[in-house]
Amino acid sequence: MTDFQTPAVAKIPATIVTGFLGAGKTTLIRNLLTNAGGRRIALIVNEFGDMGFDGSLLDGCADPSCSADDVVELTNGCICCTVADDFLPAMEMLLARETPPDHIVIETSGLALPQPLVRAFTWPSVKTRVTVDGVVTVLDAAALAEGRIVLDEEALAAQRAADETLDHDNPVEELFHDQLACADLVVLNKADLVDDHALEHIREHIAEDVRAGVEIIAAEKGSLPIDVLLGRSSAAEDDLAARRGHHHHHHDDDHDHDHDDDHDHDHDDDHDHHHDDFESHVVTAPEFASLKDVEAVVKQAMALKGVLRIKGAVTVSGKAAPALVQAVGPRVEAWFAAGAKAPGKLVVIGLKGLDLAAVTDALASLQAGRAA
Repeated sequence: MTDFQTPAVAKIPATIVTGFLGAGKTTLIRNLLTNAGGRRIALIVNEFGDMGFDGSLLDGCADPSCSADDVVELTNGCICCTVADDFLPAMEMLLARETPPDHIVIETSGLALPQPLVRAFTWPSVKTRVTVDGVVTVLDAAALAEGRIVLDEEALAAQRAADETLDHDNPVEELFHDQLACADLVVLNKADLVDDHALEHIREHIAEDVRAGVEIIAAEKGSLPIDVLLGRSSAAEDDLAARRGHHHHHHDDDHDHDHDDDHDHDHDDDHDHHHDDFESHVVTAPEFASLKDVEAVVKQAMALKGVLRIKGAVTVSGKAAPALVQAVGPRVEAWFAAGAKAPGKLVVIGLKGLDLAAVTDALASLQAGRAA
């Protein structure tokens, strides 16, 4: 990125949440909306009733153009709308509101392929206004530990049979692999219900299907920091070729998530805390010589174990405007932004126990090299 390039900040970011019945994606979204942190989040779902919102969160829609059957506003400023017939009208309705949302979250049925939904963001009426911030795939760790994709297979079969829009020739296993192939973040939910050995075994199997750089994070009851879920800036609609499903792949017996008998998944008292804990730190960043240097050292820091995200503002020699920094996984962006707050400070978000000293050293590595 050159000194004068900036990301498409004018576009509204959208996060697609996919996952099979019972994986916990609704719980994850409910936690997200409850802890929106001042963000005005619009949620597109199939049915309001599935969300199970606490009554104190529900409010009437203040926009007279909205049908009460289609849109519900939450008291924290977030919006929930259903997809009556088609995704496009729902999206256009949100974009036409007097106050557009800060972020859009879309919950899929879990039985539809995620790739076509990502492709929908290339439609002319949407592409100039919205970008896919990330695809989050939620998995049921307890089911996978038993060699299954879902625990309630009968309920899944009933859901599948009732949906006439599905391609019923696609095996559930292929849908599972497609969800992983399209993901920017994989959430192993219900991780508290499996032991460490099983969790690591699941991670190894999943790693065969996800793209390089995709994070696999364990969670309990769908609880994750909002900054881990949102702000990934993946622009997935521009990266469809890398997210193709696995329909053309033959999955032999090594890929059927069959866990050996020696993986006994007991729930002893010493295995009661297997979700990933997170921590956040504010570190002082040095002055940099160029945006290229900023991106280089932040990329080096992001490669350290346990680091999930780095964001903030830094100063660049000879430039009046601070440079904003946004890093998630292998993607690092830096651009000048007049009026950016707190230049010289970066927020580091990661797994509990990350080596903060190593992060600080990485950020100062170019300065240390020049001094030597």
